[in-house]
Amino acid sequence: MKTILVVDDSVTMLRSLQSSLEISGFRVETAADGVEGMAKLAKGLKPDLIITDINMPNMDGIEFIRQARLKLRFTPILALTTEGQRSKRDEARKHGATGWMLKPVGGIELIKLIEQVVAQFA
Repeated sequence: MKTILVVDDSVTMLRSLQSSLEISGFRVETAADGVEGMAKLAKGLKPDLIITDINMPNMDGIEFIRQARLKLRFTPILALTTEGQRSKRDEARKHGATGWMLKPVGGIELIKLIEQVVAQFA
């Protein structure tokens, strides 16, 4: 079973993603911000995919991506955000984001993308 780490400060978004992903057969770990996400990685979590929001308190998604990339060089990282600015997307990619999705993203669309990304990096 593939494991996905979802990092988002929105409890509603975390629960929604967790539910959709678990129904689709993934194991899901969640974190409320980049600090909590990094703590899980530091404790040895090695997810097959990371999905992170960009705008979060304590440690934003860009910094989380940068730090996560130091620990997990080849794990795909998707940014899922309301942030549509090209400069933010470019910054995320510069620090190691694999892809970028704008919220809201539909359940079926999201699951198809995740399955493609996980298969590509397996």
